[in-house]
Amino acid sequence: MSEVTKSEGRIPEGRIPCLKFKLTIAYDGSLYQGWQVQKIGTGVQEKIEEALAKLFPSRPRLHSSSRTDTGVHALGMVAHFEVASLECSMSPRKLALALNAWLPEDIRVLSAARSAKNFHARFDTTGKQYRYFVWNHAAMNPLIRRSAWHVPRPLDLTAIRSALPLFLGKHDFQSFAANPGYSKESTVRSLSRSELRRSGPLLTFIIEGDGFLYKMCRGIVGTLVQIGLGKFRAADVKGMLARKDRRVAGVTAPAHGLVLWKVFYGRRRQEAGGRSQKTGGGSQESGASLRYES
Repeated sequence: MSEVTKSEGRIPEGRIPCLKFKLTIAYDGSLYQGWQVQKIGTGVQEKIEEALAKLFPSRPRLHSSSRTDTGVHALGMVAHFEVASLECSMSPRKLALALNAWLPEDIRVLSAARSAKNFHARFDTTGKQYRYFVWNHAAMNPLIRRSAWHVPRPLDLTAIRSALPLFLGKHDFQSFAANPGYSKESTVRSLSRSELRRSGPLLTFIIEGDGFLYKMCRGIVGTLVQIGLGKFRAADVKGMLARKDRRVAGVTAPAHGLVLWKVFYGRRRQEAGGRSQKTGGGSQESGASLRYES
């Protein structure tokens, strides 16, 4: 396989003809130390690259839309890889089947597709959607114990719903993010969706935006749950955003309740009420930086 540029993961022009594939991946993150290949422990990326190595001698490297943290799950992670055309004669459908044959049961390639030569899973994203699940009942549902946060005390959903719109729009979210251990160019992000759905004791928080800071979603959900418990008022969210200090906001919700639900590609425009909509031809969904989020 031809050499891939380290900064962007693209094949330089004028080299061996290559095919580029886009994968949509789902995984249960319970047994993994996040997405990325790890020095200690196992990342989801490592398992998929091992499966690719079984199919292609050049051992293609994956380039992903995101890096989820330890214990976080995904239903719509997107990644791409390139392989010399001489190495690959299978269709995208057969590629997905072949990869799944080599993957553990808690990781699955949901779909594979040929992509344009200039497509990049990370740099071409326009937004992502995360969902966080809470089981709000005195007794935990054992069937979802690894994918939902158990909050046994009753929550004031009216208070939570009154706080949700305060997160919409462009804000500095430093008060809701953890220190990632590296300097950030900006802690300003834009959220286009902040929603709560209820189905009996199961609460689903839906958070959508152009990008997320390290543990930002979990900081938002943890704060919302504490608003529901009466620890904070909904109106306190404005002050938390203004303070830009992690200590003034609520707890960080546990990792196992969070799912990277979708990744968006293509141009997007804002609708009334802060919701965003894809525009232009070829827009795709499948929730962008390789820095940790979740």
